[in-house]
Amino acid sequence: MSDLPPLTVSGWLRWDVVERLLPRSARSVLDIGAGQGTVGSFMADRYEYVGVEPDPTSFAQARQRIGSRGTVLNCAIEALEPNHEFDLVCAFEVLEHLEDDVGALRAWTEHLRPGGCVLVSVPLDRRRFGAEDVRVGHFRRYDLEDVGELFQQASLEQLTHVIYGSPLGNLRERIQNVVFTVRPSRESLCERTAESGRLLEPPAWAAVATRAVALPFRYLQRPLGARGIGTGVVALARLRNGQ
Repeated sequence: MSDLPPLTVSGWLRWDVVERLLPRSARSVLDIGAGQGTVGSFMADRYEYVGVEPDPTSFAQARQRIGSRGTVLNCAIEALEPNHEFDLVCAFEVLEHLEDDVGALRAWTEHLRPGGCVLVSVPLDRRRFGAEDVRVGHFRRYDLEDVGELFQQASLEQLTHVIYGSPLGNLRERIQNVVFTVRPSRESLCERTAESGRLLEPPAWAAVATRAVALPFRYLQRPLGARGIGTGVVALARLRNGQ
């Protein structure tokens, strides 16, 4: 495997769930909003990997990080050939940045092979929307009912979901909401969205440390998530029969 990618502590908590939900039968994956290639670095070691990232700064880092293990494209998903199909389409922390999330999800499913799946993560709980969400360019947060409705409108059937992030994520959100309330960004929504994937990413030398800090919380979040307590949700779905 490649060198350990520098995920944030929250990124490690999310990866703990994503890794458990990855379909074992998939061979190829499309990673929408690949950011700087941190999660993509794991996935490129397991699948035929294609990532798309429209932000040129993040794309440059992702291309370097993924290297010859996969393909990273500096484009929006709309630029991808319509006949380019995958077993799995992933989008982690992307839908909340899109005004038309339903339309985007429908477009993503056009790149699914028959029987393929969609795996997404989104921030949980509308009531938690705060200064941090504004800072990173979110249009919304999601209740579980919203996720189910989103999949339904995109002709997807939800297979499963897992809530993650507590208790550490709750503390992180509180701190960052205070920080971003005191120091709001003057950048445009588009600029904040483009920057979101790299805003809090640690330096490469800190990768081992962030994994170590996250490790006990990766296990502690599991029983809390089963009780519906958390700051985010990862959900897996597939096209309905006949679609």
